[in-house]
Amino acid sequence: MYIHIGNSMTVRESAILGIFDLDNTTISKHTRAFLAASEEAGAVIAATEDLPRTFVLTEEFGMERVYLTQLSAATIQRRSESSGPGVFGV
Repeated sequence: MYIHIGNSMTVRESAILGIFDLDNTTISKHTRAFLAASEEAGAVIAATEDLPRTFVLTEEFGMERVYLTQLSAATIQRRSESSGPGVFGV
């Protein structure tokens, strides 16, 4: 199954390692360092043109990706837990 994370972008549900709220997690210097290193490595993908609220960490084919999205972490988590309209089998 695929999860819609914003701006016509989807990620494979089985590839998701974590869903993180940016306001709560960027307090930690370790999270900020991780995001900076991911940006330098070219692993950050913006799924929004607005101010991001959440980042979704995925690993697929041995590559980690960080998706920045305007959706809340709770919304993405609900979509991953449901089989209803939030989850798209693309």
